[in-house]
Amino acid sequence: MMRRNPERRAALTDAAIEVLAEEGARGLTFRAVDAKAGVPTGTASNYFANRDDLLHQVAERFYERLQPDEATIARQLSSDRTRETYTQLMRELVERVSDFRSGYLALLELRLEATRRPKLREVLTQRVRADVDANVTYHESSGLPGDAMAVRLLILTFNWLIVEQLTLPEVFSEAEREKLIKTAVERLVLP
Repeated sequence: MMRRNPERRAALTDAAIEVLAEEGARGLTFRAVDAKAGVPTGTASNYFANRDDLLHQVAERFYERLQPDEATIARQLSSDRTRETYTQLMRELVERVSDFRSGYLALLELRLEATRRPKLREVLTQRVRADVDANVTYHESSGLPGDAMAVRLLILTFNWLIVEQLTLPEVFSEAEREKLIKTAVERLVLP
């Protein structure tokens, strides 16, 4: 019987994110999740049907935790519709993802694992596609400059910038990252 306590499930999934980030996919076991969450051994197995279920839940939880809060969205919607505003939005996005370092590293582990697990690949493909579509829809309704292709190109550009920042932070200094963000928006987002 699967347990239904949503707070406990979230805590276990958050613990799984930390295990994935620290130990990689091979280190992700129910026992490791229980230990990271500080719960009795066997708890995770009461909340997740199997390892695949846990991996799918981790993928969903990552995107749930990455969403900006309502105050941030309201501030963004009330800002000017300029490339400078767009640059600030991209800067905030890179910071928000970078601040959730363990989540992004766990997502990278999930992506690698998805190359060997078709069901996980399907879940991640649907989730990433939905995220890209949501970003395009938000952009188009916001009145910001640029088109859907610019949004997609910026997503690809900043995903790799974030990978560099989280895995090899010495590659680009903070000043270089700032210049890359500004230049990417200037070159990809037409006025």
